Amino acid sequence: MANIASAKKRARQSEANRQRNASARSMLRTYIRKVVLAIDKGDKEVARTAYAAAVPVIDRMAGKNIIHRNKAARHKSRLAARILTLK
Repeated sequence: MANIASAKKRARQSEANRQRNASARSMLRTYIRKVVLAIDKGDKEVARTAYAAAVPVIDRMAGKNIIHRNKAARHKSRLAARILTLK
């Protein structure tokens, strides 16, 4: 355990940030999962709606460096491509 005051503060900050990031990452995965479930059911309209809700969340997480911007682009691209293949 840290003995210096600044190290103790940094440990507190790190823990708070870790929990905040874990919560944000969980929310991101939930939005992505909603799109994937709609795609798996074959419901194009629900998938489009879920995708429209997920894109700003994905972009926000990339902006906050929760995920890398390339990973955000990859998620959006793959989800959009899967929605386009639905009939």
